Amino acid sequence: MDATQYTALSRQNALKREMTVIANNIANISTTGYRAEGLVFSEYVQATGHGQASISMTDSGAKITNYSQGMLRQTGGSFDMAIEGDGFFQVAAPEGVRLTRAGAFEPDANGLLVTPDGYQLLDAGGAPVFIPPDARSIAVAADGTLSADGRPLTNIGLVVPEDPLLMERAPGASFIPNGGVLPAENASVHQGFIEGSNVNPIVEVARMIEVQRRYESAKSFIDKEDDRIKTVIQTLGR
Repeated sequence: MDATQYTALSRQNALKREMTVIANNIANISTTGYRAEGLVFSEYVQATGHGQASISMTDSGAKITNYSQGMLRQTGGSFDMAIEGDGFFQVAAPEGVRLTRAGAFEPDANGLLVTPDGYQLLDAGGAPVFIPPDARSIAVAADGTLSADGRPLTNIGLVVPEDPLLMERAPGASFIPNGGVLPAENASVHQGFIEGSNVNPIVEVARMIEVQRRYESAKSFIDKEDDRIKTVIQTLGR
């Protein structure tokens, strides 16, 4: 295999990684609070010697996340909460604090609000949010103030990372902040709603078709280049 084929093969590998990202986005269309992901393509150029043509390879090692607002869906649940604007809920995972936009919470056996995975929702001070067992009505104000039977209990912590570029994806729809967090200034809470995924299925399917065509084009190029080399060898060997 010559340098030309290696170049085409590097493109195929990058396109394969992009197809995996697209498939994951499509699989999470219905995942609450999920954020669509994409790839950043780059070019790696290697010199081959003085007066010789360089070799260019394709790489796709970096990923980007789309943090745009997802659609809010009304559920009517007392413990369902959606964020409008920039901000995240803080939840306590076994590995540490995670940030998420998935606001489907329920009280556990101890009265602590938790995610479906059992991660505790944290208030503005970093403490778990507790719901009194005898509370008849729960209200959450736009600023995150949680009240039980008209009595304020705590303020749900809405935060943003100090450096969004340091954020790292965690399983599900959560993120590892990898740095400090700040109070979210332009965010509000809507009780009785949850935020859906921000994946656009039409865009993702269009991307999938485009990637598939580019992959097939690269494969066709490799096949033709292989046939050309075989023809040259056969001709010179006569």
